[in-house]
Amino acid sequence: MNRTALLLTLILAALLLSGCLAGSNELEGTADGDGEVAGFWAGLWQGFIAPFAFLISLFTDNVHVYEVHNSGNWYNFGFLMGASAFFGGGGSSASRRRKR
Repeated sequence: MNRTALLLTLILAALLLSGCLAGSNELEGTADGDGEVAGFWAGLWQGFIAPFAFLISLFTDNVHVYEVHNSGNWYNFGFLMGASAFFGGGGSSASRRRKR
């Protein structure tokens, strides 16, 4: 009984969380108003400035956090690298122990 309830709870949680997944980007690979498609380097920069862009986007409709006219996977990779660079990643500092 206990395992069945746990299994049903996990299945229900997976179904609920799968409804939060992002859909496809119909504008991927299409040019914006300037005739350009954002690639890796634009994604890297926009990922780095994403926290600032988010704050500005709360007060204006002209600024967006994510460029929908992008090249796809390379833009996404650059965006994630830029965002992780901004937030530090925690690489070397996470492994150090504080001495008291």
